Amino acid sequence: MNDQTPSTSSVAFVTRQKVIDLAASVELGLIGRGSLVERLMIALLTGGHVLVEGPPGLAKTRAVKLLAEGLDCSFSRVQCTPDLMPADVTGTQVFRPERGDFEFVAGPVFHSLLLVDEINRAPPKVQSALLEAMAEGQVTVGGITHALPRPFMVVATQNSIEHEGTFPLPEAQLDRFQMHVLVALPDATSERAIIDLVESETAGTAPAVSHNLDAASIFSARAEAASVRLAPALKDYIVRLVMATREEQPAPDIRRLIAHPVSPRGTLSLAAAVKARAYLRGRDHGLPEDVAELAPDILAHRLVPTWRATADGESARSLIAKLIDRIEPL
Repeated sequence: MNDQTPSTSSVAFVTRQKVIDLAASVELGLIGRGSLVERLMIALLTGGHVLVEGPPGLAKTRAVKLLAEGLDCSFSRVQCTPDLMPADVTGTQVFRPERGDFEFVAGPVFHSLLLVDEINRAPPKVQSALLEAMAEGQVTVGGITHALPRPFMVVATQNSIEHEGTFPLPEAQLDRFQMHVLVALPDATSERAIIDLVESETAGTAPAVSHNLDAASIFSARAEAASVRLAPALKDYIVRLVMATREEQPAPDIRRLIAHPVSPRGTLSLAAAVKARAYLRGRDHGLPEDVAELAPDILAHRLVPTWRATADGESARSLIAKLIDRIEPL
């Protein structure tokens, strides 16, 4: 999680060290997942939600559980299945005969950190219920709106190799996730280290996540991250990158491969994430490298390639990568 170049900033953030310690502690319980941990911390600092995709067995769920251990906030997990009902997530009205009225029994969504495992196995009605929770910070049951706790963060997982019995997330649902992170298989060195980590956990010698970040500290860190400066030229770089998905210039050949471009929500999400990444790395200003590093995870799932581009083997992520290579910072 440390930057490759020394920070030139002398700004001392009050809670930044707590956040960095938590990230380092979570990373100790994972192998080769520094990028995923950083994305989770960025979402925590910006109030965003994360969709993590990859084959089974790559510690997607484990990463979220380790993060939950380091937060002094409530945590819940939903295992999605095709027969899951919205009430299983949001809660329901229960009739109490002794009182002769209905009482609302809150579901697992009423926790500060919600892990939604295999979200693409949830039917569309459940996905719609999550949409309101993620977008508005509230759920409506029986015509009554209930506010969710603050902070509130959803981390959803889905497998990339098994599609039978799944319900692909529609674009409106995908757009509510600040980031769509792809998790790849580890290399041989990481695989070897995983064996050692599991052995140490079995023997009870593995380090525990002990950095408890409470709600007040999270809100303080969010305020500090939001105060990170984005130079006008860097803001222009973000805008030019997004506008290239909409306008013919400066990359008409790439624009012709895009059916639906990135919305302003993508622009705002990228700007906020750049601030959070700079904050995590001890800087009081964002850099073009922050934009280039985060843009694929923030913009790609908000872009739809044309059918011809898909037939030619292009993906939303590859198109964003080409735009990053083509468009230079000012």
